[in-house]
Amino acid sequence: MMPHQFTLIVEGLDLQQDAHLDALFEAGCDDAMVGRIGSVQYLDFDREAETFADAVFEATEAIENAGLGTRVVHLEPDDLVTLSDIAERTGRTRESVRLLISGARGPGGFPAPATHFRTRKRMWRWQEVVSWFAQVLGEAQYSSEGGDAPFITAFNAGLTWRRVNSELRGTERRRIRELVG
Repeated sequence: MMPHQFTLIVEGLDLQQDAHLDALFEAGCDDAMVGRIGSVQYLDFDREAETFADAVFEATEAIENAGLGTRVVHLEPDDLVTLSDIAERTGRTRESVRLLISGARGPGGFPAPATHFRTRKRMWRWQEVVSWFAQVLGEAQYSSEGGDAPFITAFNAGLTWRRVNSELRGTERRRIRELVG
């Protein structure tokens, strides 16, 4: 068993109430800190499990089976990262990362942004960034940090699918299922 740290963002009842905290504890969330920032409620976990995925699934099941009607809607740390996130995670300055992204420093070929490519608020997939640092710059020390990124992306996609599935027309739902296999 290994310790795994992650955050689950949830929707539902106000979890700050003592009775709700007790229900979460009894359901198996005794390894979580419950918090709120603005209207966003979350549980920060430090959970022992064989794998990161096992820890996340066990925590999600505990939250959703606590009898509070609470649903997990997102898993952090997100695989999508900003320029600032990349700088923080790699111990570089924002300017250093900006120059790597633009190709003005280093060999070029930085991964393409995953979102908002036409704006200044671009985001990259952390796993792609980690792979680039390892393969192109020979900086493999971030590889273990990016190892869970594919699972995080897939898990969050599953949570999104669960949330919007009922809003899709039958044809859209069927074609998306075919797309993902």
